[in-house]
This record gives sequence, structure tokens and C-alpha cells, in this order.
Amino acid sequence: MSKSHMLALFSDFDQASEAIRDLKSSNFEGFKLDDVTLKSPIEHPEIEELLGKRPVYVRIFTFFGALFVPLLGFLFVASSQATFLLQPKGGKPVIPLPPNFVLTYEFFILGGVYMTVLGFFISAKLPMKRNKLYNARVSEDQIGILIKAEDSIMPAIKDLFTRHNPLEIMGGDN
Repeated sequence: MSKSHMLALFSDFDQASEAIRDLKSSNFEGFKLDDVTLKSPIEHPEIEELLGKRPVYVRIFTFFGALFVPLLGFLFVASSQATFLLQPKGGKPVIPLPPNFVLTYEFFILGGVYMTVLGFFISAKLPMKRNKLYNARVSEDQIGILIKAEDSIMPAIKDLFTRHNPLEIMGGDN
């Protein structure tokens, strides 16, 4: 079965949260609560209780960037210093550790930051085409609930939204 999207706009957060509660308690076949996205100009921490915890992958990118980039940076610096074996060192070590630790620390920060930015872009699916159901009023003062579900249950979801007096319902009739 094919899936389609529906966006319902609400002016009040309480109406939107009641609609999400009803969606959560409904037993529509082919619908999961993971397919519900809340779009709002401000953060609503209480919505996490309704939608449940969502996975955050950015910190995994940060961890691996902070773990592997300093190691590769240290190996890069040490290997570039070790290629100068033919030059006289005057009793100094071939690979001096204290200065390399400073550079490794810089690689630690650089790797963590770059991998965090890369992880953000991948997690946010950027760049991507804007959804045809996007509405600019969600960025101003309204709350949107975006749903992805089977085409067969879209009329039932539309009826559920209609009971909560949305300002507008878009999509769902593909």
C-alpha cells in the first residue's frame, strides 16, 4: 500500500496535543506514532511525553569524530616528522611527543566540531526538497502535525483532526 502525508494546522497547542493524544489512543492499521511530526515555531518539551523519545544520532557522529580524527591527526603529524630521518636532529627525538599532543588536542576539537556539523546535516536530511505540504505559518505562530500513513486510513485521520477544530488540513487525498 502506498503512503501519503497530511498536515493539520492548529492555532492552539492544547488542541494539537489533544489531537496527538487521540492519535496515540487510536488503533489505525498501518499507522505508527513514529510517523507523526510536530512542527512549531517554539519548543514544546511536554510533547516528548506524547510522542515518546526519538533517537538522536548527532552525538554518535561527535563521539567518533572526537575519537578517530585525533588519532589520524597524530599519525599524520608523526609520519610527516618521521620522513625527515635523513636530516640531522641534533639529539632531539624524531617524533617529539609534547608538541604533537598539542596538535592532537586541536585535531580532537576540530574532528568533534566537523563531525557534529556533518551529523546534523545527515540527521536533518539536509539539503532536501521542501515538502509540498510545507506551510510558512508553522514558522510564525501556528502548530502543525505532519502525518505519514497508509492511504486507506487517511479519511479516518482527517475525521479525527476535524473533531479538534484545525485551522486547515492539507494533503491526505492523493
